[in-house]
Amino acid sequence: MPFRTSRPLRFGDCDPSGIAYFPSYLNILVGVLEEFFGDAGAPWKDLIAERRIGTPTVRLDLTFAHPGFHGDTLDFELFVRRIGRSSLDLEHKVSAAGTLLWSARHSVVATSLDTHKSLAWPDDLRAALESRLETTDA
Repeated sequence: MPFRTSRPLRFGDCDPSGIAYFPSYLNILVGVLEEFFGDAGAPWKDLIAERRIGTPTVRLDLTFAHPGFHGDTLDFELFVRRIGRSSLDLEHKVSAAGTLLWSARHSVVATSLDTHKSLAWPDDLRAALESRLETTDA
């Protein structure tokens, strides 16, 4: 089951015509990813300050289908598609009023904030991520 959350599209997220400014989508997406990790029991504050684990983006492929407008409520669906030793492949679907606005394929990697090298997902975090893994089995 995907992680779901919503965000308003605010005035500052749009260009002068009231259409979403695409870099704002990325800023909003970072907040959604942070919320997802918190929901998985791994708040970024704890990962960063206590466990010294970062989750940098290593791949992000976006496809835009329809414009978003100031005042829209953006509905995010985040799907966990694959978990590697240190990588995490996600898919995002973002809609407003039932219309898909954009989607993304997104990969992040667990890294040590001390060495800046990849590291294996800690067992507790791997288990939390695996519980959210989308399967194709019926």
